[in-house]
Amino acid sequence: MSHSQHLILIPGLLLDEVLWRHQAEYLKDTVQVTVADVTKDDTIPAMAERLLAAAPPSFALAGLSLGGYVAQEIMRQAPERVERLALVATNARADNEEQQRNRTSLIKLTEIGKFKGVTPRLLPSFVHPDRLNDPSVAGVVMETAERVGQEAFVRQQRAIMVRKDGRADLEAIRVPTLILAGRQDLLCPPKVQEEMAARLTNARLVFIEECGHLPPLERPHATTAVFRYWLG
Repeated sequence: MSHSQHLILIPGLLLDEVLWRHQAEYLKDTVQVTVADVTKDDTIPAMAERLLAAAPPSFALAGLSLGGYVAQEIMRQAPERVERLALVATNARADNEEQQRNRTSLIKLTEIGKFKGVTPRLLPSFVHPDRLNDPSVAGVVMETAERVGQEAFVRQQRAIMVRKDGRADLEAIRVPTLILAGRQDLLCPPKVQEEMAARLTNARLVFIEECGHLPPLERPHATTAVFRYWLG
């Protein structure tokens, strides 16, 4: 593989490039890595358009959670530009009513100045129970959320709430696709990963054991190793 290959990594809700620090560091011998910014827009299509406007003509693409929704939207808007795809800890379904209600209540909490209270609420669904007191995981998530901030959080939640159901669109994706997830992911459990893999023509499904919703941060070595295989 030539060093000219580009890899664009898309973070999830309340996350930034720190989510992908290990992958960016240890894959730079094979690819040029860019981390996208999904904090400025309040719809998934707008996030995808912003990424595409700044991206090279062709690239490999990986997105986690919200980043995975953006990656799927890019496959709708500009599939010819993506050489290979990784959907990490994400799914192709739209929010159900309960999920929308939960997001609305988190937005309300944020708007009455309780943003700092939101992150501890989200943390148990983000990371494996064993990592809840681990500063290299839970601590990093809390710091990153503080940096991303409440306005971006509200924009991101609004975008997620109205995303479309993309299950049928997966059938059009032809590039080599990695579906990667933590076995103990509470937000995007194994059944939604299996559902995506079943609709893709060219997919590999990989579960990382003892891992929640944030494999790049919780199990960085394993995630980077799987990515290296996928990129090769």
